[in-house]
Parts: sequence; structure tokens; C-alpha cells
Amino acid sequence: MADQSPADQTPPSSDMQSLSISSQPTYSSSSSSSSNSQISLEERFRIIRSIGEECIQEDELLNLLTHKPEPICYDGFEPSGRMHIAQGVMKVINVNKLTSAGCRVKIWIADWFAQLNNKMGGDLKKIKVVGQYLIEIWKAVGMDLNGKVEFLWSSDEINSRASEYWPLVMDIARRNKLPRIMRCCQIMGRSEQDELSAAQILYPCMQCADIFFLKADICQLGMDQRKVNVLAREYCDDIKRKNKPIILSHHMLPGLQQGQEKMSKSDLSSSIFMEDEEAEVNVKIKKAYCPPKVVEGNPCLEYIKYIIFPWFNEFKVDRSVDNGGDKTYKDFEELVSEYENGQLHPGDLKPALSKALNKILQPVRDHFNKDAKAKDLLKRVKSYRVTK
Repeated sequence: MADQSPADQTPPSSDMQSLSISSQPTYSSSSSSSSNSQISLEERFRIIRSIGEECIQEDELLNLLTHKPEPICYDGFEPSGRMHIAQGVMKVINVNKLTSAGCRVKIWIADWFAQLNNKMGGDLKKIKVVGQYLIEIWKAVGMDLNGKVEFLWSSDEINSRASEYWPLVMDIARRNKLPRIMRCCQIMGRSEQDELSAAQILYPCMQCADIFFLKADICQLGMDQRKVNVLAREYCDDIKRKNKPIILSHHMLPGLQQGQEKMSKSDLSSSIFMEDEEAEVNVKIKKAYCPPKVVEGNPCLEYIKYIIFPWFNEFKVDRSVDNGGDKTYKDFEELVSEYENGQLHPGDLKPALSKALNKILQPVRDHFNKDAKAKDLLKRVKSYRVTK
């Protein structure tokens, strides 16, 4: 684990103010369990709801929190290469919010799924190394591992309870037509037009089964995973199950270049990676798409909204007196307004964004420089060829 970082690098957690951009409540406690007893039902609802760009359904979420003190939240990932900042920092922000509001979080290390999807060339040994590297990053950047977070390897869990898992997968497959399953291919970074292997047809049925296998009350995944989560709710209708999993679909950060809807691990210029050196971050942000007065489709503003404000609750800009002098924005909408009318220029915004990102990432760099195990994992992951 990295050394304790200065106060301005401390990750958002349950003993800090709310992580939301503007309107969420303040909460404080020494642990998630005590936090859960100290904050109101309405506050817990607002904290959890603030994670999702979309929530299906809000009334069900409120009902769940009313009747279950520690809901189980499922999140998962394919170990498929180096970790970019959305998968790293945004996941830490969201997980820390969930645990602060009393949830238990099961993080599904989907090694078998990565193999099915041909990540790392389908080499399970390499996939497991990548999974270990990802866990090291989350620990280093500040995921609040207070007994409320479990990392579960899909291969181990499925093998240990195979008689429970596979009949569930088979039942989901039996109840759905092939075109319905094909529409879920987006969850693998594929489309219906791609030439898919039989393994990739099996994938959505398995991911749908994961939700029930893990006894998840809440599915907290990106908008790109929405279709399979909806499939799980439809399956509940098929089997006449009343308690459907609640879907919290979080925002997807775009790539740094113009028109990139999503970050790409195969395009190193499209995103910031969690162990990027300070100079690399500075160069990537300097080259990022950020035209003056243009808000729509501006990835730099998206980084500020979804990473910097939730992390620091503010955005500091250092600039000359001639350009308006130093300013600390406490509200994202004010920043957008001043950027749109030209009061805030990209030449000042970009260095401020780089500086804030580097503060967040420094503990990760320190960990991977000082810890022998972490250093070896990173070296091995960087040597692997990313496959799609």
C-alpha cells in the first residue's frame, strides 16, 4: 500500500463530505456500518442515486433501503489490460459512496468472461495477472476496503457452486430467443454485426445469471451494460419473481480526442491510465479536444464533472491577473457558464485539470514504484498485447 498522501490527495470516502457534484448531503463516520446508522433513509437514497445516470427504478430503490439495512451491490469487470481513469477513479468514487450508504459491494473479477471474450488472447493466466494488478490499483488510489467490499473471482466462485450456477444459465438461455441475446452483445464491446464466436453468445446468459448467483439487490455498472441488466429484470417477469435487481447505470467517460464516445485501452491517447507519469498526463491533456467556448462533446469538461468535482468538491484554476486571476470553482454549472462565454480559457483550464489529475494519481505511482509485487504486476501487464 502506498504511503499516506497529503490531505489534498485523500480519496473521497465515508469520513468525508458527500461525493456528489453539487446537491448531495454531508455525511461523516469512521466506518460504513456506523455511517449507515447515522444518516437518514433519504440521505442514503440520495447518495446511492447520485451514482447512476439512470436508475431503474427509483421507487424500488427507496423500498429496498427501507427494508434492507445492507443491500448487496454487484459490480464487475473484465481483466483486459491497463486500467484507465474511469475504471479506476470513478469506480472508487462509486464504491465508496455505496459503502458509506450501508451497501455491501461484490466486485466480480470476470476472468472467465474475459477469456470468453478473447481478452489477452484468451490466456487465463495472463487474465488473472491483470486482475491482480487492477486490485492493487484500487487499493492504492483509495477504495474504502472496510469489510464491506469483496473481490470475487468468477472462475473460483462458479466452480465452487457449479450445481447452482449452470442450471441458472441454462434456464435464462432457454427462456430467451437468440435475437434477444444478440442485442446484449454491447456488454462485451461488440455489436450485432460483428462475427461472434459461440462463446460470446453464451456470455450474456452468464452475466445475467451472475446477478442472481451473487444475490445482488443493485447492479451498479456502466450504461454500456444496461441491456443485460434489463434482461435480468425481464427474467424476473418470466419466473414470477417480485424483487427485481435495481439498475444503477453510471455515466461513460468519453475518449480525449474529438468524437471518441468511449475510452479505448488500445488507443493510448484516448485516456489517462492509472499509472501514467505526470508528464504523460500533462501531454495527453494538452493534446485533448477542448475548443474555446465549446461545451458539448468536450472531454476535458467531462473529466472535471465526473472526476475532479466528486473527488475534491471543487476545481482550482491558477492563472495570471490579466486572465482573471486565480479562481476556485465550487459549482460545476458556474464553471460551464464561464467557459461557454469565454471567461475561462482552455489555456488555463487544461493545466488546472492536469494538476488535479496528477494529485489523484500520485499515490498509485508511489505504490507501483515502491511495492515489489505491484511493480512486477505492472511490468507484466504492460508486456501483454491487448486483444479485442
